[in-house]
Amino acid sequence: MVIKIAGIVIDVKNKYEYFSEFAKEFEYDGKADFTVEVPDKVMKKVIRENPDFPDGYLESLEIYRIICRKILDYDAMLMHCAAVAVDGEAYLFTALSGTGKTTHIRLWHEKFGDRFVVVNGDKPILRQRGDKFFVCGTPWRGKENYGHNIVAPIKAICILQRGETNEIRKIPPHEAISTVLTQTLRTENMDEMEKVLSLTDKLLRSVPFYVLSCNMEKEAADVSYNGMQN
Repeated sequence: MVIKIAGIVIDVKNKYEYFSEFAKEFEYDGKADFTVEVPDKVMKKVIRENPDFPDGYLESLEIYRIICRKILDYDAMLMHCAAVAVDGEAYLFTALSGTGKTTHIRLWHEKFGDRFVVVNGDKPILRQRGDKFFVCGTPWRGKENYGHNIVAPIKAICILQRGETNEIRKIPPHEAISTVLTQTLRTENMDEMEKVLSLTDKLLRSVPFYVLSCNMEKEAADVSYNGMQN
């Protein structure tokens, strides 16, 4: 099956039908930039270690792990976050699991209505084109399956934190770097890690970062959106 994500065409040699249905929205008719296939010995090991999950689902996760390593050669990287767009500009929310990314998405949807769209609710790809970064939808959208096959320029990235009141502040790159690195690809391959660090550095220099302390009441959407216009 050939798919196109983040403008990159990938020939996926999947063994299970699950992936063909899972990634159907991203199917593409064109020449591939590279090919991805999960080795049999890897699949056997993963299946053995995760007996409670369907084989096809496990294959889809391994496929994405391989893709996330290969796309580093195309100035692109995974970022674990919720990405939404308002009026065509993207806002990314990242945090530890359970901090409230999904709730915040719903608050923004309530506030902006038809002006709002979810790019990806869990694992989008960030890609540098020229001097700008774009967020790109992928089939890997998290358990809620929020997302679309779209690309949008990144306006800002926000680190979510639980708080009693809603407050947002802009932060310098050095305050954001540890969060970014914990939410992207982790690899022991030195060449790949150098590419991750290089892309992270460019992202931190190109896109404004904010920290939002929020209580997940309706006002949180107003505070976060207005705060990221500065």
